[in-house]
Amino acid sequence: MAQQNINIGAADAKAGDTLFSAFTKTQENFTELFAVGLNSTVDCDQSNIATTLGALIDSTKVYLIDGVIDFTGTGLNIEVPAGGINIIGSTFNVSELKCTDAGYTLFTSPVGGSGDVLRERLAVEVSGVGSQVYNLIDSTGFHAIESDRVNYNNCTSLGNISNYRQGLETGTGRFGGTPELTLTGPWVGGYFIDVSIVRSLTDGAYSLYKAGAGFTMASRFRSNQNIDLPSLVSFLDFAPANFTNPSTLQLEQCIITRNGISDASDTNLTPNVSAGDLVSSWTGNNGLPNTFEGGSIGVTTETATTITVDGQFEDLDATLWTTSGLQHFNNPAGNQLRHLGNSPREYKVVASFALDSTANNVVSLRVSKFDSSTTSTSTVLTQTRQVNNFVGGRDVAFFNINVNTTLDNNDYIFLEVANVGATNNITAEVDSYYVIEER
Repeated sequence: MAQQNINIGAADAKAGDTLFSAFTKTQENFTELFAVGLNSTVDCDQSNIATTLGALIDSTKVYLIDGVIDFTGTGLNIEVPAGGINIIGSTFNVSELKCTDAGYTLFTSPVGGSGDVLRERLAVEVSGVGSQVYNLIDSTGFHAIESDRVNYNNCTSLGNISNYRQGLETGTGRFGGTPELTLTGPWVGGYFIDVSIVRSLTDGAYSLYKAGAGFTMASRFRSNQNIDLPSLVSFLDFAPANFTNPSTLQLEQCIITRNGISDASDTNLTPNVSAGDLVSSWTGNNGLPNTFEGGSIGVTTETATTITVDGQFEDLDATLWTTSGLQHFNNPAGNQLRHLGNSPREYKVVASFALDSTANNVVSLRVSKFDSSTTSTSTVLTQTRQVNNFVGGRDVAFFNINVNTTLDNNDYIFLEVANVGATNNITAEVDSYYVIEER
């Protein structure tokens, strides 16, 4: 039915609808709105638990949580059908789902799996021995599980979520208990936690987020949480093998303490993955390491680079090149530094070299780039200096380079030298080095 508009007429003109006609339209409008409300929502409270949340879920409805609903002793669970479930409360201080039974699971899946699980503005407290909030498996691998302004209070475990496409937490809290969440199976999307706090947990050997059997994530796991942990609890129990793509374990602007004390060197925060791993992109954190993509390579044992042709560039040699602090880079050969990731791609090369040759020779140092996609080499920068005629046997030219470049996956930087106008050999002195760092 279309909305019934009331003709109120001009002020004091007495030309609008009669009182009877106006109230008739008002009643019709109210009747329609009331019917729509009944058709789209299900009011849930303690008195009707068996016929609402504990019964067959209607995925076309929104289940409204009125106050605290206690499943203790009822033998009831919320079985999420393939069509999913929608649950909304008033606030997490008023609306709550709870159970203190032992060995209990609040959200379960039927044979064949579940669909979307969408919750807003409520608290969850599942505190029985051996109990958990979730034991869910996605019916297709393309659904979402989302929590908006949801607090988990004193939960024994958050349980297991398997094979979902993506997870989203906004404005969540974990207070008390041992709220470990296990992710299992392949996730073709990611898991995003935004504006979340963790406080007053029970100590023990567990993690807030844990990789279960066969867990892989094709997109990112991202968190900016504010977390305080007790003595033994870990933040993440993930490993690099759980992530399909580089730079997709993203920890950004996290604040992490243990018993109120910040210690970024605490390896038990992320026991099986580090900030330097290829899958990691950790930035702006407090109490957690950050990722610094790049690294350095330098001469620790000298050898001469043989020059046979005037002006011809040769790879700069050393008996031993030593790398330091490589993150998302490796050293495949010689003085090469290769980019293993795919983002970021903008880098800066900073070099400081002392090249020993014959006094007054003119030598050039070239920063070159190998492009893996085209298997071609290009020049990033060439710097030319005259060899100083020092007193004694050491005649050197000094090079200081600072240049920007782009490096995609498997591209690498390397150094070459040439003697312009002569064929005398060139030696890079010990402690000469170059650095690659993200711009």
